[in-house]
Amino acid sequence: MKLAFDPSSGRVRLVLPQRAAIRAALVWVEEHRDWIEAQRAKLPAARPFVPGAVVPFGGVDHVLDWQLSAPRTPRVVGDHIVVGGPADGLDQRITRWLKREAAALLAEETRHYAARAGVGVTRVGVGDTSSRWGSCSSSGTIRYSWRLILAPAWVRRATVAHEVAHRVHMNHSPAFHALVAQLYEADPTPARRWLRANGAALHWYGRSPS
Repeated sequence: MKLAFDPSSGRVRLVLPQRAAIRAALVWVEEHRDWIEAQRAKLPAARPFVPGAVVPFGGVDHVLDWQLSAPRTPRVVGDHIVVGGPADGLDQRITRWLKREAAALLAEETRHYAARAGVGVTRVGVGDTSSRWGSCSSSGTIRYSWRLILAPAWVRRATVAHEVAHRVHMNHSPAFHALVAQLYEADPTPARRWLRANGAALHWYGRSPS
């Protein structure tokens, strides 16, 4: 039996061998209650999109500046994200805007690296998966987590270069890693380390405290 804790969602997963007794497994889980609570205590704080909240747009802190008379569509003004409309639904408007910004920017950067690699990309999309930051299918579709728009630009671009390199190498061979570095024009290792250290916290933006 195995317990796995996902810091991106706060969920605990119990993995059981075949024909395991469920009742005995639940007793075993209860015996590990202290470990579960210790992991929960380490969870990043929820960061709801409310007036005055700090949003790391492009990895740079911006204050969410809600003004009732301002346009409903958010816009960046200096280090503020100005948005209007009723307070109800503010979080959804900010989330939709961030997704649109992420989709547009990631598509542009994907085209840039694809041109450098001499490959085609059939489609670029965004989602909200917690298991991976990007994926590339054999059909040429690349998908990203929209939350990359909250990471520093150099981290986001390293992720894009990684996925575009999969259009040439559908593996993680030395040739693949060499191509990522060539496209990115730098060592992508610091970007991977940044995501391992800080990525879970990005999934808590836009969430309300439980």
